[in-house]
Amino acid sequence: MGAGELTARVTTVAFAGIETIPVDVQVQMASGLPAFGVVGLPDKAVSEARERVRSALSAMGLALPPKRITINLAPADLLKEGSHFDLPIALGILAEMDVIGHDDIERFLVLGELGLDGSITKVGGVLPAAMEAGMQECGIICPEANGAEALWAGDLEILAAPSLVALINHFKGTQILPRPIRRDADAINDFHGDLRDIKGQESAKRALEIAAAGGHNLLMSGPPGSGKSMLAARLPGILPDLDARQALETTVIHSVSGMLPEGGLIRTRPFRQPHHSASMPALVGGGHRVKPGEISLAHNGVLFLDELPEFQRNVLDALRQPLETGQVSVARANAHVTYPARVQLVAAMNPCRCGYLGDNELACTRAPRCGEEYQARLSGPLLDRFDIQIEVPAVKPEDLDLPAKGETSQAVRERVFLARELQMLRYKNENISTNAEADGETLQNAAGLDADSRGLLQDAARQMKLSARGYHRILRVARTIADLSGSGAVKRGHIAEALNYRQMVYRR
Repeated sequence: MGAGELTARVTTVAFAGIETIPVDVQVQMASGLPAFGVVGLPDKAVSEARERVRSALSAMGLALPPKRITINLAPADLLKEGSHFDLPIALGILAEMDVIGHDDIERFLVLGELGLDGSITKVGGVLPAAMEAGMQECGIICPEANGAEALWAGDLEILAAPSLVALINHFKGTQILPRPIRRDADAINDFHGDLRDIKGQESAKRALEIAAAGGHNLLMSGPPGSGKSMLAARLPGILPDLDARQALETTVIHSVSGMLPEGGLIRTRPFRQPHHSASMPALVGGGHRVKPGEISLAHNGVLFLDELPEFQRNVLDALRQPLETGQVSVARANAHVTYPARVQLVAAMNPCRCGYLGDNELACTRAPRCGEEYQARLSGPLLDRFDIQIEVPAVKPEDLDLPAKGETSQAVRERVFLARELQMLRYKNENISTNAEADGETLQNAAGLDADSRGLLQDAARQMKLSARGYHRILRVARTIADLSGSGAVKRGHIAEALNYRQMVYRR
């Protein structure tokens, strides 16, 4: 990061997924016809930095010298994307103009977007950039709006500037930029409502509790208005908060996406609910400028897909691999990036297009064929990835008139928390935290099946023609049911209840 005799150098970063790649911004002013060029594979946003930098300097009363200005972004074979290169380019130019000293900027990693008036506006990716600065043992210069975000990277020098003028004055000693203030983290998502508000549907609430306790994927099918979306919306209220490692992982993803509000560390589990018209890049990730999709934004939380068959089939099938591996790999000719995607998938659907399949009074005239065609939009391998599949019947009118008397979300949450603690202890040496992640020998050892329960499971697997994946998913759900009951081993009753949550797809 040292400065040469003829070239100012500023360190910044490029992003490959959630990983950071150091970029050396080299600024040279040479004799010749006045020009301002940026080289080193810049995208359009980086190339347009020339006009933003020119206007920002003009707003301070500074004009670019009549020289040939060349900005090189090294390594030159790495595509540079984003507007966060504005500030390092501007500081390099100011150093070459002797407005600030080369020594002032060589000990910082810099990123930020410039406004035409010289203001420094918010950018994405400040948290992983600050973590990179910590590894390089240097400080970070970032927009004031991102200052609180950078604090979570550890003890490093942070200059969070509202404008280019304020930053120059800080270097000249006429103004001191205060250290950002750590903002309070977000609170529990109690705005999703309470389970107590849902009348009836006791079996569905039980399935929701099991799904929360073990991190299991859940599919709900039922007629319109039966409460499927209400049940899904209350899932975050019964989930435990993120631990320190999960909170940092989740916050980094939202930081890279530019969706981190107020600079706070995300402590509650994300709940993402994309519309069924979402494209594959929107759901899985990718696009012209590769960004995390909804499944990555829901990392360590819940991805809720309402009206599941209405999603494009190829979009849904693209979720199959991330649901197994816990990550998304986006391959492009010029980029190959990986995003974390360890999510709990919750989906809701009607049994047919009209929604009333099986109801002789309300079903359309094409039943049952309409139901077969509607459900055929979902592939068997995708359905096989749902640990729990339940039918949510219409609520009886007499239940609607009853006062709310069910358990509160807080009461259920306490049981879920205790079950999760058992799983954390059980898998502490396995790099997993829930029963839904257990597989192979780890799952077999965790289950501790006796001869009676093993026989029941094997008989059911033959009759239901379960795949190996389906067999293991039933075993995982049974292990969670046992955890909720405080049982050290999976017993016959636990297997029987788990089998009951695997029936829906085989009755089609």
